[in-house]
Amino acid sequence: MTTLHETALTERLANYMASALERGLPNEVTEKTGHHVLDTIAAMMSGSLLRPGLAARHFIATLSERGEASVAGSAIRTSAINAAWANGMLAHADETDDSHAPSLSHPGCGVVPAALAVAERVGANGRDFLTAVALGYDIGTRVTQALTIRKFYVEGHKATHAVAAAFGAAAAAAALCRLDEIQMRYVLSYAAQQSSGIASWQRDPDHIEKAFVFGGMPARNGVSAALMVQAGFTGVANVFEGPDNYFEAYSPDGSRDELTAALGQRYAMMHSNIKKWSVGSPVQAPLDAIVEFLESGGDRDQIAAIDVRVGTREAKVVDNRQMPEVCLQHLLAVLLVRRQLTFDMCHNVALMNDPMVLQERSKINLIYDDDLERDLPKRRTIVTFKFKSGESREIRIDAVRGTSDNPMTKQEVSDKAFDLIAPVAGHARARQICDESLALNQVEDMRRFAANLQTGQIP
Repeated sequence: MTTLHETALTERLANYMASALERGLPNEVTEKTGHHVLDTIAAMMSGSLLRPGLAARHFIATLSERGEASVAGSAIRTSAINAAWANGMLAHADETDDSHAPSLSHPGCGVVPAALAVAERVGANGRDFLTAVALGYDIGTRVTQALTIRKFYVEGHKATHAVAAAFGAAAAAAALCRLDEIQMRYVLSYAAQQSSGIASWQRDPDHIEKAFVFGGMPARNGVSAALMVQAGFTGVANVFEGPDNYFEAYSPDGSRDELTAALGQRYAMMHSNIKKWSVGSPVQAPLDAIVEFLESGGDRDQIAAIDVRVGTREAKVVDNRQMPEVCLQHLLAVLLVRRQLTFDMCHNVALMNDPMVLQERSKINLIYDDDLERDLPKRRTIVTFKFKSGESREIRIDAVRGTSDNPMTKQEVSDKAFDLIAPVAGHARARQICDESLALNQVEDMRRFAANLQTGQIP
């Protein structure tokens, strides 16, 4: 028989989830949640035209399902489960979406699509939608932090990104379904059964499987967990405790108390990051250093070599990759040559063979730095410019623009989103989407908001 002590952890977490919509959010959390919703929607819209997004749209279009939820950047309407799946892949079709460094996850690409699909299904208002999204960030990120990331991800070769997003998507979807405490327990158990993913995603050359692992799969699984329980599925009421529990399976030495530590006081949303650049996270700090060099009057023609120091694990992810949006040497070279780095430039494969870009790229040396590795999850960098004159200049970035230590302004978030959405939806609708996303508290029915994300481009 299960004792009260053996259910205390899951019970506390489930109670917190079940009361989320009635509890609401502090004003500053609501505002920042709106920023992350807009940033994720921008990633979905721009991702609808990239290879992973196109693959997801074509696949979902082959399924015959009830049209209760929208697929962004298309005319497709499908089931909530399939819409979450497709929009999750759109949201991580490249490296535009947000991140939460302490949990080594990208919560937005799983949580926001899941919440949006269920909000459409049930006709939720904007306030409840924002609250559910913030709850998803809280629950999902806590799970991977509790698992002990180094053992789970680095030594265990499992995907923290998929696991955090799956639990986050399930929590957000379940809150919008207004499930009670015991039902929330079952949702957590079904999320645990479906949490999956291995770190082999790092070898995906086309970003399609990575989009599935980070966004599509967890969004789909999270919504499935919530809707199955809403339909009457029962299950294990204490998946984090008792025999054969989640921690015994994945991280016996994990910090279980992290699941409920400072619930309602420490919001993961406030420690999440929005990317200034639509590129891989390890490249963000080096790009900031290049901007500082250029804005201070630096002349690339005088550069003989550039040494870029990045944490060892992070450096491996972006070292001379074939995909332009995750290749550190290439992206820094483009920024030096063009003095800007637009979304199109980040994804322009032809630029990888541009003679001027190749000339600058040949000067860039990526150095795997074990000291910076120990600073993770802070993504710091030290960039040393060595000049033909024999002099040198060092630029150190300790707080990347867009992180919680150096956040982007509301206007910066809106400007980034507009630039990504306008090519898909047009300038007028892009401005409307940006404005409404930053005022979701006033939206009475998320169905109308979601419909505005659709276009007539049938795949």
